[in-house]
Order: sequence, then structure tokens, then C-alpha cells
Amino acid sequence: MIEVYNDEYFMRQAMLEAERALEEGEVPVGAVVVSGKKIIARAYNQTEKLNDATAHAEMLALTSASNYLGSKYLTDCTLYVTLEPCAMCIGATYWTQISEIVYAAKDEKRGFSCLDSNMSHPKTKLRYGLLAEESEALLKIFFQRIRG
Repeated sequence: MIEVYNDEYFMRQAMLEAERALEEGEVPVGAVVVSGKKIIARAYNQTEKLNDATAHAEMLALTSASNYLGSKYLTDCTLYVTLEPCAMCIGATYWTQISEIVYAAKDEKRGFSCLDSNMSHPKTKLRYGLLAEESEALLKIFFQRIRG
């Protein structure tokens, strides 16, 4: 039996959010939060649209998931995000106590692991690399566009 709602499915949903960001001229990062094999939040970078430097996909998705669950803690949830979270976003996941973070591409310049790979909550499981090439391709398109 094939499991439809697996890691690849959820990361592809995050990729759809990243594509939406790209279409709107935002850095193409998308995120979904999953609880019990169900997407409870989805978001994409909206820093330009909202004129808010904190409007990263992860931050918006975490807020939406907390609102959906009526809880500041996301202990039974997984965050799928197309790019390694920055220090701000990994800090937010720390406070939510999210169970797991799965990210596609590493961010060699601004990813949290550049600073300290132990910034996530001790109970949070971290995995990366799923659909990394696709995420990197979207980022390349974005930066080619803005550099002309």
C-alpha cells in the first residue's frame, strides 16, 4: 500500500507555497505545519507584501498553526519548510516546542546551523535534504530575476 500523505507529499505542499512567493516577488520559501497527517497551516514569505522583516514563511505558519490548535505549543506537529530556518525562525520553533522540522535546502549564509546547530528545542527532531534541488532551483530563479 502506498502512503499518500508522506514526507515528500508535505514538502511538495511547502514547495507550492514557495512557488506562490516567487510569483509575488518574494524570496521563494514556503512552509506547512502538519498534525496527524493533516496540514493545519501553510504560508510563504511575505516580507515585501506585509512590509515586515519578520514575515518569514515559518513564522507565519507557526502562528497560523497555534491559532488553529488554540495552543502556543506545537508538540505533536511537524514543520516542513523549503529552506533551512534562520536564527529567528528556529528560535520561534524552540518556543513552540515543535516535534519535528524537515527542511529541503541548507542556507549556507543565514541558516541557523551557521551560528549554532543546537538552537532548536532539545526534543525537536531535525531532518533536511528532501527536495533540496527543487528548492535551490527556485531560489536561483529568484536571485537571477532580481540581479537582472
